[in-house]
Amino acid sequence: MRRWSQRVTRESNALDLERHVFTKSPKAIASSLKRSAERSRRRKSSPYQSAMSMLTFYINRAGRQLTRVQRARLHAAKGELRALFGKTQR
Repeated sequence: MRRWSQRVTRESNALDLERHVFTKSPKAIASSLKRSAERSRRRKSSPYQSAMSMLTFYINRAGRQLTRVQRARLHAAKGELRALFGKTQR
């Protein structure tokens, strides 16, 4: 594997992610991350924190490789994730 971030995304010790999860709609991304975080027994923090951390990690590591559309979809997924967990943005 060329990049450590690929390995982290694929073999994360916190979450077992669906394949191609970050290419779906914002609602589907959030639902999948929530499901993965709630099922995981290896996470160290709350399901919400684990799911949001994985999404933020992916956005940060993809960096300049993301198109504006992809970046907007991922940021929209953050809002969906907050809504699914009943969190409000400060």
